This record gives sequence, C-alpha cells and structure tokens, in this order.
Amino acid sequence: QVQLVESGGGLVQAGDSLRLSCVASGGTFSGYGMGWFRQAPGKEREFLATFGDNSYTAHYVKGRFTISRDSAKNTVYLQMDSLSPEDTAVYYCAAGKLPPGTWFLTRSRQYDYWGQGTQVTVSS
Repeated sequence: QVQLVESGGGLVQAGDSLRLSCVASGGTFSGYGMGWFRQAPGKEREFLATFGDNSYTAHYVKGRFTISRDSAKNTVYLQMDSLSPEDTAVYYCAAGKLPPGTWFLTRSRQYDYWGQGTQVTVSS
C-alpha cells in the first residue's frame, strides 16, 4: 500500500524558512513524478513544484520555494524561504505515474497518491 507522509510544517514568523519532507513507501516509484501542492482555507488546491524527469516550480513561488529529492530514500523536499502570511495553508505531497514523453505533472488530477498534509502557518 502506497503511503506518502509529510513532515516539517509548523508555525513560523514572516521572513522565516521551513523545509518540508515527504517520504514515500509501499511501492516502486520509478517513473513517478512527485509534487507539492497547498490548500488555504476557502481556496482551491494550488500546484507548487514537482520533480519528474525534470523539475518545475510554479512562477508564483519560484525564487522562494525549491524542490529537491533523494531518490535513494524515496524522499522529496520543499525548501520554503521568505515566508509570508499568504503562504499559510495545508501543504500536500503527491505521487503520480509519468505518461510516456511527459517530464513532469502539474495538475492535481494527474496524481494518484496523496499524503495527509502538513499545516504551515506564517504569522505577521
């Protein structure tokens, strides 16, 4: 059974940094893309960054958020810098099979597995 477990969220002040981790287990993730999304209260789930055959970061967080991975540990990270109260949300990790010829996945419906989420709260 595939499981994704996020960690690293918490309460921080504006300008601080956090690093989220997501550990995948229960399957073989070769050929899978791993991504990060977030959902703030009353808003739709929002794509942030992904790692497939290549990495891609949404323009609205690029320069502040950096995705990385350790394939040997089936772990993907999201380094978040210069956090602001607008970054307050539940952050989710997801995994999805990469179709042939697709370098990365940016839509939530493309992902098959999701973690339970980790809360990030940024105070002003």
